[in-house]
Amino acid sequence: MKTPLVIFGAAQIAELAHSYFSHDSEYDPVAFAVDREFRDAETLAGLPVVPLDELAAAYPPQSHAAFVALSYSRLNAVRREKYLALKAMGYRMASYVSSRATVLNDGRIGENCFILEDNTIQPFVTIGDNVTLWSGNHIGHHSSIEDHCFLASHVVVSGGVRIGQSSFIGVNATLRDHITIGERCVIGAGTLILGDCEAEGVYIGTATERARVPSSRLRGI
Repeated sequence: MKTPLVIFGAAQIAELAHSYFSHDSEYDPVAFAVDREFRDAETLAGLPVVPLDELAAAYPPQSHAAFVALSYSRLNAVRREKYLALKAMGYRMASYVSSRATVLNDGRIGENCFILEDNTIQPFVTIGDNVTLWSGNHIGHHSSIEDHCFLASHVVVSGGVRIGQSSFIGVNATLRDHITIGERCVIGAGTLILGDCEAEGVYIGTATERARVPSSRLRGI
C-alpha cells in the first residue's frame, strides 16, 4: 500500500517529481499545492492543484506525506521556506532516491531530498535535509552535503569535502578532496575548485569563445 503524497509546486520540477514518485517509489502522488496567488490552473498531470491554505483540510498531514518540488531560486531560500512550512503543518516530508542511483552510505540521507538516476554516493557520505542531486553526480567518500543544497548534473565531489548549507553547484563542476565550501556559495558550471571557499562566494568558470573561423571553412569535418 503506497503512502499518498502531495507535491508542493506546479512547474516543471513538480511534473518531474510526479513522474519519478509515481513510477519508482513507495509514494502515490494525489495532489499538487501552491500558494494561492500562484495557482493558475486547477489540475496538473490529471491531479488537483490546491491552494496551500486549503491543503491540510483536503489532504490531512495525518494521512499524507509531502514533498517540495522547487528549484534553487533565491539560492535555495524558497525551497527551504516551503519545506519548513509544510513540516510545521505536520507533514512527514518524503524523499525520492532513484532505484538507478548507486547509494552506499547506509541511508544517511535526510528529508525532502531529490536524488535522481546515475548518482554515485560512496560510503560514509552524509546528505542533509532538502538536498537536490540532479542526475549523474559523484559524491566521494566521507563528504557531507548540508541542508538545502542543490547540485546540478555531473558534479564531481571528491572525498572528504564539506558543502555548506544552501549552496549551489553547477553542471560539471569539480571539487578536489578535503576542502570546505562555505554556506550559500555559488559554484558555476564547469568550475574547478582546488581550495576552501568562504561563505557566500561566487565562482564562475570561463566560457569557451567562438573561433574566428566559421564552420563553412572547416575541411576536416
